[in-house]
Amino acid sequence: MEKNAYKLAAKLIKGAKNIIVFTGAGISAESGIPTFRGKDGLWNKYNPQELATYEAFIKNPKLVWEWYDFRRQLIKKASPNKAHIILAKWEEFLPITIITQNVDELHQRAGSKNIIELHGNIWTLKCINENCGYKEKNYEAPLKELPPICPKCHDLLRPGVVWFGEPLPQEALSKAFSLAKKADLCIVIGTSGVVYPAAHIPFVVKENNGKVIEINLEPTPISQIADISFFEKASLALEKINEYI
Repeated sequence: MEKNAYKLAAKLIKGAKNIIVFTGAGISAESGIPTFRGKDGLWNKYNPQELATYEAFIKNPKLVWEWYDFRRQLIKKASPNKAHIILAKWEEFLPITIITQNVDELHQRAGSKNIIELHGNIWTLKCINENCGYKEKNYEAPLKELPPICPKCHDLLRPGVVWFGEPLPQEALSKAFSLAKKADLCIVIGTSGVVYPAAHIPFVVKENNGKVIEINLEPTPISQIADISFFEKASLALEKINEYI
């Protein structure tokens, strides 16, 4: 990639008044957390319909929890990488909100504060009984009890993530699209751009005359609307852009 592209990206970032950073599994892959759809993706080893649906959970809650407990242990050992850290540093002096599809809290651990989680949070446990409404943050990995039981109503606790077939949390989604309409710049990092409705966010920015910078390992559907695309690791691209910030 030409040096001028990194300079131009830095110029767009420094001149923007409302920036959203839209992140997916690719940004956490550098921290050793496998992506779902890459060649080493977690879904290649398991059938998601057996592990990431409400029906699967009701059928075999212990199996589903063993899977999520395994993931929680992987994430607990991981650390935020340079990409997470650079974004957190930028937030200190730039108007940035992170809209993430990730559930791992690595953005938070890097120091970012303005974060919208579209797909929930793997450290949240919530009761399947909606009349109960119990919810807690739990960072035990491994969990002491599988499946965990609600201390309030004694029903099952489930991971606080969005499963296949479930709607995204309405408040987070509304806020994300509202920000996308106002943003003059969207930085897309490590997302395949195929999971809707979240994947539409960069298109909303573009439709409202904003600029789009894409950082992915390979072209995606977002590439066709990107003003600048960097096809390389997020940490590498952000480090080079950061030299001109």
